[in-house]
Amino acid sequence: MMNPLHAHHYADDAVDLRGAEIVENLQLARDTWRVRLQCPELAARIRPGQFIMIRLHDCDDPLIGRPLALYDTYDLGDDAEAESSDTPAGIDVVYLVKGKLTTALSHRRAGDRVDLWGPLGNGFAPVAAEHLVMVAGGIGQTPFLALAKQQLGSRGYGQSQTAHAQPSASRVTLCYGARTAELLAGVRDFADAGVDVRVCTDDGSHGRPGLVTDLLKELLDEDPRGQRRQVICCGPEPMMEAAAKIAMDRGVACQVSLETPMACGIGICFSCVAKVHMGDGGWDYKRTCVEGPVFDASAIHWER
Repeated sequence: MMNPLHAHHYADDAVDLRGAEIVENLQLARDTWRVRLQCPELAARIRPGQFIMIRLHDCDDPLIGRPLALYDTYDLGDDAEAESSDTPAGIDVVYLVKGKLTTALSHRRAGDRVDLWGPLGNGFAPVAAEHLVMVAGGIGQTPFLALAKQQLGSRGYGQSQTAHAQPSASRVTLCYGARTAELLAGVRDFADAGVDVRVCTDDGSHGRPGLVTDLLKELLDEDPRGQRRQVICCGPEPMMEAAAKIAMDRGVACQVSLETPMACGIGICFSCVAKVHMGDGGWDYKRTCVEGPVFDASAIHWER
């Protein structure tokens, strides 16, 4: 029997980088930025759904790092030869400016440095579906670009670094919801990757007015006996709970990537625990940074 204290996803494979160089730091939308970090050793190991912890270099305020999900890896140059490289030069992460660290990070420029460690967390479990449906609310789209590219076979990650891997999904759809059009970030990146993007906003300023869960319902009901489907969800917890129920009611498997606040990122502080159903009918606390951040939606004990 596996020792429950020895999780598969401890930070044994993580690298600790002091002074990783910022290659570029671009604003994608209101309060949303994408920072490109030169870190080839980390980039060679990280997989979709995993995250890094980041701190400002030579600065102790704030002292604790912040978790940021992998958005994508990048190669040196933009030509076709570079794009097929099996040695990525670094990673892209997308962040929302909402606190001291992210505000300070948004003012950093190319050539500045940050401290980071990773990859951390479990990442997305293998998806065995012809149609992958990704549901994002708020900043929840950030873990999905790499996953979409992996599933469509245009890029590899982790131990499979070959850019043109075998596709495991014939169709990937992103249902993306935000409060207003100014907050939508990275829509073009997903479209360029071959993803069918469906957008809604609370105020109707872009795409459909309404909730992203309405988009999910319509999509899953379009062809209920068609392609094998799986739902992946990230965003505000009430939205993920609703999306998980929609998928469950239709017999569609669903994974959720939790956005639980973290302090250490490596399972020491137990500040990021989530309630998870156990096989004996009870529940226990699991650390989002180690046993997660990705969980089977049916295992989550949603707080109400």
